[in-house]
Amino acid sequence: MAALATLILLLPLVGAVLAMSLPRRAPERAVGSLTTGVVGASFVLAVAAFVVLLHHQHREFSVHLFTWISVGSLHVPASLLVDPLSITMALFVTGISALIHLYSIGYMHGERDFRKFFVYLNLFVFSMLVLVLSGTLVMTFVGWEGVGACSYWLVSYYFDRDSAASAGKKAFLYNRVGDVGLLLAMFLLFSRLHTLSYLSVFSRAGQLSPTVATLVVLALLLAATGKSAQIPLFNWLPDAMEGPTPVSALIHAATMVTAGVYLLVRMSPVLALSSSGRLTIAIIGGATAFVAATIATAQRDIKKVLAFSTVSQIGYMVLAVGVGAYSAAIFLMVAHAFYKALLFLGAGSVIHSLHGEQDLGRMGGLARFLPLTFPTFLVAWLAIAGIPPFAGFFAKGDVLTNAYLHDKALWALGVVTAVLTAYYMSRLFVLCFRGEERFREVTHGADPHESPWVMTLPLVVLAVLAALGGVIDLPWAHGRSLATFLHPVLGYVAPVAGATTATQWTLAAVDVAAAVVGLAAAYSVWSSRSSDRRYEWPFLARVWHWNDAYDAVFGRPLTRVAGVAEAVVEPRVIDGAVAAVAGAARRSALGLRKAQSGFVRHYALATALGLCVVVVYLVARVG
Repeated sequence: MAALATLILLLPLVGAVLAMSLPRRAPERAVGSLTTGVVGASFVLAVAAFVVLLHHQHREFSVHLFTWISVGSLHVPASLLVDPLSITMALFVTGISALIHLYSIGYMHGERDFRKFFVYLNLFVFSMLVLVLSGTLVMTFVGWEGVGACSYWLVSYYFDRDSAASAGKKAFLYNRVGDVGLLLAMFLLFSRLHTLSYLSVFSRAGQLSPTVATLVVLALLLAATGKSAQIPLFNWLPDAMEGPTPVSALIHAATMVTAGVYLLVRMSPVLALSSSGRLTIAIIGGATAFVAATIATAQRDIKKVLAFSTVSQIGYMVLAVGVGAYSAAIFLMVAHAFYKALLFLGAGSVIHSLHGEQDLGRMGGLARFLPLTFPTFLVAWLAIAGIPPFAGFFAKGDVLTNAYLHDKALWALGVVTAVLTAYYMSRLFVLCFRGEERFREVTHGADPHESPWVMTLPLVVLAVLAALGGVIDLPWAHGRSLATFLHPVLGYVAPVAGATTATQWTLAAVDVAAAVVGLAAAYSVWSSRSSDRRYEWPFLARVWHWNDAYDAVFGRPLTRVAGVAEAVVEPRVIDGAVAAVAGAARRSALGLRKAQSGFVRHYALATALGLCVVVVYLVARVG
């Protein structure tokens, strides 16, 4: 297991290093094949590790690599923790990332920095694997920062565009705010438990007082809101759509935004100690899911609709964590990886066929021109909308059932959000693939074209996963479900009283009704009103004025402070202080210069006088 885990982690890093060592003008096929192959190999090894865990009674392996930090009472080894949770994460991170790498070979064809792009992708996957396979919080923080750095490079990949450069900086800064939360949690845990190893923290978690446990949980929540784009730090993620579409798929489906949810689930033994902290998590998740869903209903950019959809879906996962349904959160995370990667890659195929156009108002009628993109996108739409038997129906239903058993108000908010989800995704589907053709100006009269096989093959694979992914945790699959596999990691969680069969069927019917209502509403509104803006509330299109509020509260005041610093503090205080020191040094040098005339007779006279003073002093002492 040690060799498997180490290779799973290191292969993407090896791929990045080898790709960097290739000649600058290396063929695209060589670069793409190398970087895709190492991630695919990492997935194969993750499958092997999964099989080992399945057939091993002890499903927890700690792999010590080397001693990393040893200062005083702080001892941090570089170690890996291989258990059902980390392997589940590694499986979909490497599997989905391999498909995105393959897709990128076609999508990024002809780009000037093709090799650099794939190096960044490999480093992104490596950083995410460090995050999920780490055995200590410190090593997790290294992966946490790694995905943050890679997101900055990839979001601002087209750095010559001001919008892309600004989006990269925005993502970087928002995530640094979240990082403060993770650091605070680590400081609090070490000050009380004197360890940052996961297994040691879990075994000693009972030593935490209720107050400290709540503070740790809230700090972890702050970290998660930054990385997983939740209220109040969610609005960096839609701007991150400035990067190439495969980057959007990688961030949203397989790597960065799932990291916050993973951290909360991983630290669930600490979360279990604070009911108020879990309630706060549930409220933040539910509110984010609803707010982001409302915003998605009024967006015209196809990628921004999907971006706010991700924020909303991650909100569902955070809600599940808050109500203690940790396995439901992971189930939805895996299902979401399937259909959200498919949605983004499908959107990329549409954008590719329309020469970069992303405005839904300039699409329409694309179904007959994209014979593979259309049916695969159809599967993803039905999956995220919650139509049975697709994966989203079972995964989202699992979250809502647990929310119902915990808090009826949060469940009701989740159901309303489900209606909105079906509505905005149906709106996107209708405006993109159905109705009249509005793209002729974009294509200059030519017909759109289907993407090459290297882009459509991942769509087909993801469509199969999105359609059948629900089987990994079906309610009646006792003994062979995802929840059962995760039980050794989450088994300490006190189970909520299960719903009766009648309640489960009723809740499932409500879920289906919510999806149908959303679909019907979208079709009735948008099938014949593709250019009608009456149903796109400006308040929602402006993201609830969230960016405007941050600009008014933080952006403009800090800009004025920076202006004062530039006009007053820097020239008068900083430069003045430096000039004063320089002036004093100059004046003292001029004074000393008078004693350095350069004439030997002056130096001889000074020596004689000094000798006389010494003689007089000695005579006076003797006398």
